[in-house]
Amino acid sequence: MKRHRKLKTLILTGCISLFVAAPLLADDVTRSRPVEWHKLIFGGQFKDRFLPVPIKGKLTSDAWGSDKVLPRDVLNGIEDPKWSYWGGNAVRGEDGKYHLYVCRWPENADLGHFDYHNSIVVHAIADDPVGPYVYHDTIGHGHNPTLYKTSKGYLIYCVGKFYFSKNLNGPWKHNAFDFHKRERWCVQRRVNFTFAARDDGSFTAISRRGLAWVSPDGFKDWYLVSAESVYPKVEGIFEDPLMWKDHVQYHLIANDWKGRVAYYMRSKDGIHWVTEPGEAYAPGVDRYEDGTAPDWYKYERIRVLQDEHGRAVQAHFAVIDSDKHSDLPNDRHSSKHIIIPLTVDRLIEVQNSQAINPDTKEIRVSIRAEDGFDPHRDIALDSLRFGSSQEVNYGRGCQLRSTERVGQDLVLVFDGQGNGITTDNFAGKLLGKTSEGKLLIGWARLPGVSFTQSVLSSLAPKFEFTDEGLEAYVEVQNFGEVVSSESSVEVLIGDQVLASGSVRPLKPFETSMVRLVCSELIPQGSKRDVTVRILGNGVPPENFIKSVTLPGATIK
Repeated sequence: MKRHRKLKTLILTGCISLFVAAPLLADDVTRSRPVEWHKLIFGGQFKDRFLPVPIKGKLTSDAWGSDKVLPRDVLNGIEDPKWSYWGGNAVRGEDGKYHLYVCRWPENADLGHFDYHNSIVVHAIADDPVGPYVYHDTIGHGHNPTLYKTSKGYLIYCVGKFYFSKNLNGPWKHNAFDFHKRERWCVQRRVNFTFAARDDGSFTAISRRGLAWVSPDGFKDWYLVSAESVYPKVEGIFEDPLMWKDHVQYHLIANDWKGRVAYYMRSKDGIHWVTEPGEAYAPGVDRYEDGTAPDWYKYERIRVLQDEHGRAVQAHFAVIDSDKHSDLPNDRHSSKHIIIPLTVDRLIEVQNSQAINPDTKEIRVSIRAEDGFDPHRDIALDSLRFGSSQEVNYGRGCQLRSTERVGQDLVLVFDGQGNGITTDNFAGKLLGKTSEGKLLIGWARLPGVSFTQSVLSSLAPKFEFTDEGLEAYVEVQNFGEVVSSESSVEVLIGDQVLASGSVRPLKPFETSMVRLVCSELIPQGSKRDVTVRILGNGVPPENFIKSVTLPGATIK
């Protein structure tokens, strides 16, 4: 931040030219895309869900911004020539109105865009979810606000703090989280979190660096459970994660801000993730119903408006018309909050009672009628595919064999051949088109898959030299939603097992200290990288690696 301030000051005083500074201040690089992505069909990547934006007022060029973002509808989202808006999310209140919590700072601030560290969180309200949102009141100092609801009330998380209220209209009280990193590495500034409630009222969160945290109530105490980042293992500088949970699964989008490309992931527990191919979003997703497409330089801080089933119905973005270093005080450049509607998942359910595998002969999928959607009339049946997303995203998967009418709903009967579903899959994907040629998509939980499970996580072993030899004491805690089954724990140095034992069943958030007797001779006082591995409970093994100093040698 100090470097940004200094560079901004030099630019503003004319000490260096923008031409000279530009290479140092570049806000983007070009990232290559995997060749396989070119084979994705429509609907195979999250980016395909973005719909044309309805025009609330009229398209006008009488507004701030470069020619690339003009004309535009200034009534979409929220904007004001006096303010730079950034990063907010909206919810539908019990009053039927839409409440947006977003941060802003004066457009004429000395540091231009980089005055965001002085931003304040404001509350704006709209009658229509697309906008316009009108300023209502001020919450307080803060940046990158994220609103979520717990059993205790509403929280607005900002960088380094949160505000709490029983009501969307306040009053809001200031507080701060207690982050328990549990011997794991994480940056000191634990910022830009995203949150999702679990079925039992506890919460999971993903931090800016892609680390998973868990809280018993989503309020004050948060515990780090990740041993490493959950982000895709690809080149990128990721930030601004967004997680949400619907009636099927958890979803996560992480933005490579430097490459200006985002990735989409899915999970059954909010901790262990799989990455879907293709772009979640990238510049160019904003376009109006008449075809006009404002060319925003950056889309960041994505958030979604969810319906009663948890489905994402809108994407909310912070956008800027130039690179951030070019947004200076009293110029034409600025930022705003925009809203883009999304294709909503259809409500589908797999009716098979047995687990589906590559040998399954028939898959029955019910698709529910909803307001504005009649499955008997609104589906291009010959376009449908169902199966694992690895198959369906590329135009493969099961083909439709027949249909059955069940009241207003429809049962789709698929030939099981080519479903591609293995034990690694927890949700099946339906993909096709409507009778009007628009995207039709849906996810369904697969039979035989547990979506509420235990999550065991350990601390580093504490070693002690006793009359019985070298002993290791490992603290294990259950951060899942159900009682764990008896599991095994191993302490390793490299590939060699130093000690092993079992962990008794643990209730959610219960802790147990496991005593293990080591079998190997270890040089006294040696420092080693020790791995604690927990096996069982139907989740991938957890491997927690920590450098520890061993106190002595086993007695023979």
